[in-house]
Amino acid sequence: MKDVPAPFPAPNSVKTHLNAKENPVASLDAQDDARLAAELDRLDPAVLRSGPGKKWRDDNGSVLPAWIADMDFPIAPAIRRRLSAIAGGGALGYPRSADLRELRERFALRMAERYDWKPPVGEVVQFTGVTQGVHAALYFATEPGDPVAMHTPAFGPFRQGLAGLGRPLVPIPMIDTRTGWAFDADRFAHDVAATGCRVLLLVNPHNPTGRMFTREELRALAEVADRHDLLVIADEVHADLAFPPDEHIPFASLDPEVEARTITITSAAKAFNLAGTRCAVGHVGCARLRRRLAGLPAEVLGEPSTFGVHASIAAWTEADGWLTSVLGYLAANRRLVAETLREELPEITMHRPEATYLAWLDCRALGWGSDPARRFRSHCDVRLSSGTGFDPGGEGFVRLNFATSRPILQEILRRMVRGARAES
Repeated sequence: MKDVPAPFPAPNSVKTHLNAKENPVASLDAQDDARLAAELDRLDPAVLRSGPGKKWRDDNGSVLPAWIADMDFPIAPAIRRRLSAIAGGGALGYPRSADLRELRERFALRMAERYDWKPPVGEVVQFTGVTQGVHAALYFATEPGDPVAMHTPAFGPFRQGLAGLGRPLVPIPMIDTRTGWAFDADRFAHDVAATGCRVLLLVNPHNPTGRMFTREELRALAEVADRHDLLVIADEVHADLAFPPDEHIPFASLDPEVEARTITITSAAKAFNLAGTRCAVGHVGCARLRRRLAGLPAEVLGEPSTFGVHASIAAWTEADGWLTSVLGYLAANRRLVAETLREELPEITMHRPEATYLAWLDCRALGWGSDPARRFRSHCDVRLSSGTGFDPGGEGFVRLNFATSRPILQEILRRMVRGARAES
């Protein structure tokens, strides 16, 4: 019998923006952190459902969504001011060449300041989005039948893209150890040699497990890539969502030889909640691919929107204080998920993600079959991402997006616990 959730408690008041007088700085003080946390705690599901995004509008009003990877949080004030000024001009034209150049320059500067990696600006290109950029690189750097290695479980659109392009997947299975998710570098080397693999598609931080690979792990991957002359396509879009003290290491930053075989693609979309603005950048370290892309019409590679360009520039120049506070809020949400499951639903296990706002939950002990997300949706009115969408390796798992208000997350977890207990 379906568990009927209690009504969601209405907030005392609704606010959808921060104090407009806030002055963006490198980091916010404790008072600013507290103010932002209070704002986020008051997010109203009714307001979220009235927005334009698909996350809250794809289901009926009783379902709480925790699936697609975007945050429920309002964008940073600095970004909102920049976009409001553009929209207030009354016309939305194509992005200027000067703005696209600034986007590329800001990316290179951010990599240098934040990650101590100095990609040459002349080797940076822009894309419409990260997924589009990855697929463009695969299409122009490989041929049908060329195998591509990727850690599994894998981000669904990449796995589907490989199938659509006719590039066979060489899995690098993530291994569930007592201390977290790992992989077997020796098996990876063997499988690359056995299959004639041509590309390593590296998603780091990893989606869906939330692992950030260590320097030693990246070195092991780089050694295999060098031995077998692999192109490395590094999707690092979740890099800015690393939880301290863990730190992201760009793959291309390992050494010049690694950089010369790597295309690094990223965006402000995940960390600053800008997915709908459509903007990504990539450093093309591989000279052969760089020459190939340089000979193509710009339309083939895609072009970011005017909103996307200006939102990304504002994010990378004025909104790091907001991001620091948001990461603190997300860290508390991550702790809430882990503690609730451990104390109230220990049948579901997880390793705390080192980055991202995504929790990869092992639900196999519930005995709900290969797709527990279906049961959570039909019996608990909670929508999670199905683990089967990340196969191979996703059966019996779900992915939970915890980038929402604490009261909403508490209700999501309460429904999951009650639903699982009702079924036991």
